[in-house]
Amino acid sequence: MPVTHENQQLPKKIAIVIPKYGLVGGGERFAGELTAHLARSGNFELHVFANKWVPNSDRITFHKVPIIRFPRFLRPLSFAWFAQRLIDRAECDIVHSHDRIFRADVFSVHFVPHGGWVRDVRKKRQSLFDRAMTAIESRMMASGASSWFLPVSSIAMEKFRQEYAALPGNWRIVPPGVDIQQFSSPDRDRCRAEIRKRHGIGDSDLLVLFIGMNFEVKGLDTIIAALAKARAAQPAAGIHLLVVGRGNEAKYRDISRAHGIADAVHFAGTQSEGIERYYRAADFFAMLSTFDTFGMVVLEAMAAGLPVIISQNVGARDLVEEGVNGFVIADGNDVGEAAEKMISLLDLDRRKSMGIAAAQTAVQHDWSRLSENMTEIYESKISSQAVTE
Repeated sequence: MPVTHENQQLPKKIAIVIPKYGLVGGGERFAGELTAHLARSGNFELHVFANKWVPNSDRITFHKVPIIRFPRFLRPLSFAWFAQRLIDRAECDIVHSHDRIFRADVFSVHFVPHGGWVRDVRKKRQSLFDRAMTAIESRMMASGASSWFLPVSSIAMEKFRQEYAALPGNWRIVPPGVDIQQFSSPDRDRCRAEIRKRHGIGDSDLLVLFIGMNFEVKGLDTIIAALAKARAAQPAAGIHLLVVGRGNEAKYRDISRAHGIADAVHFAGTQSEGIERYYRAADFFAMLSTFDTFGMVVLEAMAAGLPVIISQNVGARDLVEEGVNGFVIADGNDVGEAAEKMISLLDLDRRKSMGIAAAQTAVQHDWSRLSENMTEIYESKISSQAVTE
């Protein structure tokens, strides 16, 4: 085994695999944040295998994985094939993939079974692209007898149990992390004054925050309808909604006008920097997704000290204790229940106590803690490999 001049073992080489590293998307952000924290620890030699990336540490070595983009079904196949060749050449000790590839020692599962997704959610027949994705996933499962599979939520775990007769390897739910310092540190009063003034919202108004890059999937129409119902029931409360993200803004402005609350729904667009100030300016957070494997924005809201209202279809439900740090609505289309939860948060004392509980929950999921947990998994895997050699 290679040693240093001081007769100490060299750091183990870890391969991190994901098509887009550190870019927009829950899995991409998860991989970027976790790997950067692992790099700071200095415990491992980290190599990222990706097609595109945003460098976030000079302690990480990046490797370009080619992708054949046309025809479309070759994209996932070519990435998995080229990634496997490059990893084999690099002779890494542990392969940690954040996407479907043919084999790895650790899989962070940010997704649900692709065949089930197409059949049950998209309700379509499988295309050649879908068949390619399913084939890679089947190979991943078949080769995973000694692998660690780390689904980000109980939703992801349940979907795999439903799709496959038996789950190979070791399975453990490992939710994403959050930067506690980033989302808890901005002064709340300053953020309230700055953000509310920018969007014409009064300081005494009750502000509901929505953040999402797909308004339709994230249930914005239901949130707007619930807001209208809550305002009608409590007209003196001055309940407003601030929408951050990208979607068909014109459509949802029309929906707001149809409900007679156009002046209470504010669109802030995409905020690439300073998003934590929006969280700190709000009173609580709402997202009623039709499906979300986790939903990192929910954890960010909790880190900022906000109670959350989410649907049962959001994986972050695993972190929500009903009536303590948030609410989980069984039917994400239930306007009446969503409005009822909004009205319940008009109570300042309740809102504050739930916000404190939400922040306490988030602290348990700081990126540094996740990094420590992942280090234990890597070391366990390395130890088991040494025993079998």
